[in-house]
Amino acid sequence: MNFEDLVKKVGSPIVCPKQRHVFRQGDDDDNLYLLQQGLLKAYYIGNDGRETIKSFIQPDNVIGNLGAAYAHEACTFNVVALQDSQLIRIPFKQLIDAVKDSHEVAQKVLAILMSLSIKKERREYEFLSLSAEERYRAFCDTSPQLLESVTQSDIALYLGVTPVGLSRIKKRVHQNNK
Repeated sequence: MNFEDLVKKVGSPIVCPKQRHVFRQGDDDDNLYLLQQGLLKAYYIGNDGRETIKSFIQPDNVIGNLGAAYAHEACTFNVVALQDSQLIRIPFKQLIDAVKDSHEVAQKVLAILMSLSIKKERREYEFLSLSAEERYRAFCDTSPQLLESVTQSDIALYLGVTPVGLSRIKKRVHQNNK
């Protein structure tokens, strides 16, 4: 069995209208989600009520709370649709069972997990090693399509700056590019 066949067999299509959550912090959710169409935002709400954005999920990417799916812990972050979205919900247990039976599925799951790990590693590097302006430039370089699809407030939260700070950064970058 290959991964696409597995998704057809065990996956459930989900329609998630704009602003609806796929899952929330504190939920029990033992699924992975393959985004087919739309745009999602993964974010945290801190104890102080402040939001920080973990990532934006674009079509053909997978999202899930691995701690919840694998270790049966509560979800540690939220996922909300920024656009009307279509997803495939894949039960994690069935995915793990298929990995045991199919080398091809195991290779695809490994590729997905490596991609998630690399994305997380890159995000950590940006926050720990780059200035806010460098993070903004990197965002523009790697995700230019999101500049039009995501609010300025969300871009600021993703970069770890205030909206006013983002405005100043954009002005500086624009002036330096003249």
